[in-house]
Amino acid sequence: MFTKTSLGSIIITLLAAILVYSQESKYVPYKTFDPNFDSNGGTSFRSASGAPGPEYWQNKADYQIDDTLYSINKTLSGRVIITYTNNSPDTLHYLWLQLEQNQLRSNSRGMLSNGYVDGTFPFNGGMKIYSVEILKGHKYYPADYIINDTRMQIRLSDPLGSGGKKVTFVISYSFQIPPQGFGRTGWMNSSKGVIYEVAQWYPRMEVYDDVNGWNSLPFLGAGEFYLDYGDFDYRVTVPWDQIVVGSGELVNQKDVLTKKEINRLDLARKSDKAVYIISKDEVGNPDTRPVRRGLVTWHFKMKNSRDVSWACSNAFIWDAARVNLPSGRKSIAMSAYPMESASDSAWGRSTEYLKGSIEIYSKKWFEYPYPAAVNVAGPVGGMEYPGIIFCSWRARGKVLWGITTHEIGHNWFPMIVGSNERVNAWMDEGFNTFINIYSTEEFNNGEYAPKRDNEFDPAGKNPARDIVPYLISPESQPIMSYADGIPGQYVHTLEYYKTALGLFMLREIVLGHDRFDYAFRTYIDRWAYKHPTPIDFFRTMNDASGENLNWFWKEWFVKNWRLDQAVDSVKYVDGDTAKGALITLENKGQMVMPVTVEIKESNGEKFRVNFPVEIWERSSIFTFKYNSKFKIESVEVDPDKLLPDVNPSNNIWTQSMEK
Repeated sequence: MFTKTSLGSIIITLLAAILVYSQESKYVPYKTFDPNFDSNGGTSFRSASGAPGPEYWQNKADYQIDDTLYSINKTLSGRVIITYTNNSPDTLHYLWLQLEQNQLRSNSRGMLSNGYVDGTFPFNGGMKIYSVEILKGHKYYPADYIINDTRMQIRLSDPLGSGGKKVTFVISYSFQIPPQGFGRTGWMNSSKGVIYEVAQWYPRMEVYDDVNGWNSLPFLGAGEFYLDYGDFDYRVTVPWDQIVVGSGELVNQKDVLTKKEINRLDLARKSDKAVYIISKDEVGNPDTRPVRRGLVTWHFKMKNSRDVSWACSNAFIWDAARVNLPSGRKSIAMSAYPMESASDSAWGRSTEYLKGSIEIYSKKWFEYPYPAAVNVAGPVGGMEYPGIIFCSWRARGKVLWGITTHEIGHNWFPMIVGSNERVNAWMDEGFNTFINIYSTEEFNNGEYAPKRDNEFDPAGKNPARDIVPYLISPESQPIMSYADGIPGQYVHTLEYYKTALGLFMLREIVLGHDRFDYAFRTYIDRWAYKHPTPIDFFRTMNDASGENLNWFWKEWFVKNWRLDQAVDSVKYVDGDTAKGALITLENKGQMVMPVTVEIKESNGEKFRVNFPVEIWERSSIFTFKYNSKFKIESVEVDPDKLLPDVNPSNNIWTQSMEK
């Protein structure tokens, strides 16, 4: 249908392009197609292909935790023994740890930077540190340490050598659990008892890496976490009537469950339908507990994880079902929720949602590695940890599905692919939101599809166009901004929505499903249980897809440029429709994308042509010849409205505009 133009036509077109570009366009090609973007090359730690290099290293943190819950004053108290392995090539003279509970102190950086002064926040918490001791030989000795806001520095009298040397130390601590989910940890009253959700509950190692050394940004509340991997052995001691669910595997079920409950769990591990471990009618019945007084210790283990968390209550309904994984290995999905949440339109389907999400993500991206997954209904509206998630007890129907599939999706980003959330929140929130699009599309034949993730127009029909109000806002900023530096009203738009939309456009428009999926899975495989940076992601996607996407990384993630594609003109050769038409497109903004053009002739016929992004490498103007035989009724770019074009009014040319 399309033929080559003559040399004369090419010269005329180029002259016209130069003239129009110099007079009207704001587009500068070399700013977008920038050969200096990511031109530093690779290192022995991180290769230019985006893969970990031959000398890539990361440190390891193993934890033994033993804590007790005091229900009278809602306090958790205990100690953690940390064994830290220095696999770096550097000698470490000090260690940095995170004390996130200190963010809830009335004078913390987080409180003050969020405008809470003079006790205006309704809770004053924080972690009390009673002792820090380092193991030397077979004895523990007091350590030299300081606490600054949400961080602790342990100053080593004997520096920790490189190449796998270890240090072991023990910290004794306590803190009061905040009410109503402040700080992602909290408690609430239900009709049958108190529900506790406990996270950020022990001193945790900060990451020492080859990019920044110690990553010691304070916890302000918005930017989340960056953690090393290790093995966890933790014990939680609670009043006898409490049911505890947690990350990892319960290893002493004979001590804390009845024979009936153990048998029901065994049945659930073989069932694709949820099986009650404790039913609605059994909540609060002393017969559900193996002992009826004092305290009981629940013992969990989890290997190669970056964190653990748990929840407990005497008000839990508890159900479970097996999870079928691609390798044939089994896991188990469980839900714990109060009476108020127990209906078939609410938490009665939680385990179904959890199981379905894990199976979809495992099949499509990377197999779920943990022995169990738990969804807990409580005061925290939506928060994720390895193997356990907290979702609002009020959620039901489509909302509960959306929260569940999102929070468990975080087990892939950043629990498996361990990016730095405190700096690059978009690498977990946005990537996770992206995979949520397809889990929602697939679950139960699209029961809750399509996923809508737009705060400007949640009922809108064009997700790409719906983000335009943010793109043209004078307060907009790039995706690659510090997590804590993004204004609250734009956090969701930037970290979640815009990032996910960018990946969606790459998959649906630029690369196609096969190439995108292969490259995205390559990224996950390369960086599972490791610490990727944005450049590692960009390079891997380029390398595995065989496409130089630096123009897209720069315009969508690094900059905040606008897309404005237009149909500039339609002219018939020598004024004769039978000789064909010269159709001129213009890129008016600094952002570029491939172009789909739909041409409708006066006889009702429609034709489409797809142009690659390279049409914009030289100029803001692109002219092509269309072999028309009839008058052209209209020409439209982006006819399916898949792109975030800030000015759709110039996307279409009609015959009435010919004069």
